[in-house]
Amino acid sequence: MEETNVGRIVKVSGPVVVAEGMTGARMYDVVRVGELKLIGEIVELRGDLASIQVYEETGGIGPGEQVIDTQAPLSVELGPGLIESIYDGIQRPLDSLVKAEGEFMSRGSAMPGLNREKRWHFKPTVENGAKVSPGDIIGEVRETTLVFHKIMVPAGADGTIQNIAEGDYTVDQTIAVCAGEDGNQHELKLMQECPVRNARRLRNRLAPNTVLVTGQRVIDAFFPVTKGGTACVPGPFGSGKTVIQHQLAKWVDADIVVYVGCGERGNEMTDVLTEFPKLKDPHSGEPLMKRSVLIANTSNMPVAAREASVYTGITIAEYFRDMGYVVALMADSTSRWAEAMREISTRLEEMPAEEGYPAYLAARIAAFYERAGRVQCLGKPEREGSLSVVGAVSPPGGDLSDSVVQATLHVVKVFWSLQAELAYQRHFPAIDWLTSYSFYKQYLRTCFEDKDRGEEMHELTARAMSLLEQEAELREIVRLVGAEALSPRERLALETARSIREDFLHQNAFHAVDTYTSMSKQFEMLKTVLYFHERALEAIGAGVETVDIFKLPVREEIARAKYIPENGEQTKTRKANSKPGTFNQPETPVEPKKTTEPADVRQPEEAEGSKQQEGQGTAAQSENAEGRKKQDQPTSGGIGSIATIRETIDQQMKQLQTAPTERAKAKQVADDTKAKSVEADKEEPKAKATEDERGVEGDKGEHRPETTQKEQDAEGDSQERKAKAIEKEEEAKRADDKNR
Repeated sequence: MEETNVGRIVKVSGPVVVAEGMTGARMYDVVRVGELKLIGEIVELRGDLASIQVYEETGGIGPGEQVIDTQAPLSVELGPGLIESIYDGIQRPLDSLVKAEGEFMSRGSAMPGLNREKRWHFKPTVENGAKVSPGDIIGEVRETTLVFHKIMVPAGADGTIQNIAEGDYTVDQTIAVCAGEDGNQHELKLMQECPVRNARRLRNRLAPNTVLVTGQRVIDAFFPVTKGGTACVPGPFGSGKTVIQHQLAKWVDADIVVYVGCGERGNEMTDVLTEFPKLKDPHSGEPLMKRSVLIANTSNMPVAAREASVYTGITIAEYFRDMGYVVALMADSTSRWAEAMREISTRLEEMPAEEGYPAYLAARIAAFYERAGRVQCLGKPEREGSLSVVGAVSPPGGDLSDSVVQATLHVVKVFWSLQAELAYQRHFPAIDWLTSYSFYKQYLRTCFEDKDRGEEMHELTARAMSLLEQEAELREIVRLVGAEALSPRERLALETARSIREDFLHQNAFHAVDTYTSMSKQFEMLKTVLYFHERALEAIGAGVETVDIFKLPVREEIARAKYIPENGEQTKTRKANSKPGTFNQPETPVEPKKTTEPADVRQPEEAEGSKQQEGQGTAAQSENAEGRKKQDQPTSGGIGSIATIRETIDQQMKQLQTAPTERAKAKQVADDTKAKSVEADKEEPKAKATEDERGVEGDKGEHRPETTQKEQDAEGDSQERKAKAIEKEEEAKRADDKNR
C-alpha cells in the first residue's frame, strides 16, 4: 500500500487517536500510528482532524508522533492458505507470529495473512484466449483433502486470458494475464485483496429453502436454520452459548466453517484449537480443521479489534461462498462487538442512544447479518453458494430486552432462547421450546428424499410441540391442586411431554454417539415417542390404569434410543469429547439423572405406584427382572433397531389390554372381600332378633308364674337398649366402610 499523507498526533484517548494534517484522507482508510506503526482505521473526519480507532494497544503513544495514511481501506488477503489458519482480528496469522516472535507478539507486527513462501499446485480450467470477467473461475488448487480452492478473477479485471499454465506457484506469483479491451493488462495471482466493510458482489439472491442440518435435535426438528439463513443465540452467562456454537461448528452440514471469537475468553478459543484437529468430520472422516478458518480476538486483545474481527470473518466467508460452497459462520459474541462500538462512540463524544450504545448500533448489526444468504454467484460457470450466520448474544443477566438482542431479533429469522433454569437442571441444549421460534420451519419437509416422510416429520414436530405447550398449562394446575386432579389422558400428556424433553430434546454434547443425530434417526426417535403416546391413549380407553402404562419396560428402551449408534457400532469419527480422558466413554452409557421434572408433578403418581407394588405377585417381579436384564445389554443394530421398539410397544400394550394386571386382580379381591363383609354385617342383627323371638315363644309355652308389671317394664327397657346398641354398631360399621 502506497504511503502518502502524513499527519501528527494531537490527542490520545484509549483506543482513539486524533491526528491533524490529514487533509485528503478518506473514511475507513488504514493508517499507521506512531513510531511503532500501529494499525488503525479512520472513523471520523472534521476538517483536517481525523479520529482513528487503533487496533492495538496505544500505551506509550503521545502527541507529535507521525500518522501515515495508506489511502487504502482495511482489506484481507484471500487465497490458498486460509483453511486451517488462525488469525487475529486484522488477519495476522497467530501461528506464524508465535514462531517468529514468541508467545507475546510485538505491537506493529505486519506479517501478511498468507504465506508467501509456500508453493501451491495450480490447475487451470480455462485456456489461453478465453474471455473472462470478475467472478469467473480460471483454475483450482487442492488446498486440503476436503477443499478445492477455486481461483477467481478479481474485481476490475475483464478481458482475455493470456499466458496461463499449470504449475506450482506462490500466492504472489503471476499465474496468468488478463488483457483488457482498453489495452490494460491485469496480472492474475492466486491471491486477491478485498475490503472488509463492503459486501462482495453477487448475481442474484435466492430463497433459503434448504435446512442446514446441525445434528442437534432441538434445532433441526423444532427450530431449524437454513443454508443462507440467520440465527441468534441469546442467553445469560453459563447457559451454554459457546457450547452450542462449538457443536454447530463441529457437526454442521457445511463445506466451510468460519469461527469468529469476538471478545470471548481465551480458554474458549483454546478449546477450539485443541479439539478441531482431533475431531473427525462425520461426512468425510477427515479432521475438522481441514474445512475451518478461525478468527481469534479474545477479551484481553484491544477492544477496537473486535469490530475488525467480525468484518474479517464475514469477508472470508463470502469469498468461499462465491466459489459455490455452503459456508457457516459462527460469531461469538456480537455483544462484545457492540460494547466495542459503545466505547469508541463514547471516546468520539457522540450522542448516546439507549443504554449508552451508539445510535447506529441497529444499522451496523443489520448490515452484518444481511451479508448472509443463498446466492447465485457472480461469473462462470453458473453456481450457487450460501452463507449462514449464527451469532451469540450475551445480554447482561440474560435480559432479552437488551438493545443488542432487540436489534438482532429485528434482522434474524431464527431465535434460540437459552434459559438459565434449563442449564441449572443440566438440560442441554438449554433452548427454551416455548419462547424460541424459526421462520424456516416450513422447509423441514425438504430434509428427506421421501416426500411422505418429510410431511410426516413436519406433523410429528407439530404434535410434539402441542404436547409441550399442553404440559406447561397442566403443570400450573398441578402446582395449585395436585396431580390427582388430572384425568388419565392429562397425566399421559404430562408423561409424554417429559419423555419428549428428556429422551429427545436433551442431548449430551460430550457423548460419542449422542453428540450428533442425523435427520433419519431424529425421525425414528420422535416417531417412537409419539407412537407410545397413541397406543397409551388406546389402552386408557380400554380401561388400563396410567400407572401400569408408565411402568412398562419399553419406556426404558425409548429413553436409551438416543445412544444407539446409527451404523450399528461405535464410530470413531464422532467422538466429540472436548476434555482429555473423555474419549474412552463406555459404549453403553448410563442414563443421566432426569431432573427437569418438578417434584410436585410426579410425587402423587410415584406414591400411587408404590402402593400398587405391594400387591404384585412374584410372576410380575420375575418379568420385570427379565426386562431389566435385556435393557442392560449393549445397544446396537443402527437406526433400524429404533423402529423395532415400536413393535415392542405393540406387544406390551396388547398384554395390558388383553390380560388383567396384578393391580386389577388385587383390586378385584379387595372388592369381593368388602362385599362379603357388608353382607355379614347385615345378617348378624337379623339372626339375633330371630333368636330373641324364639326365646319369648318358648317361655310362653311353659306354665311359669305370671310376671309383675315392673318386671315387664324392665324387660322392655332392656330390649330397647339392645336395639339402640345394634343400630349404633351398624352406623359405626357403615362409617368405617365408607372411610375404607
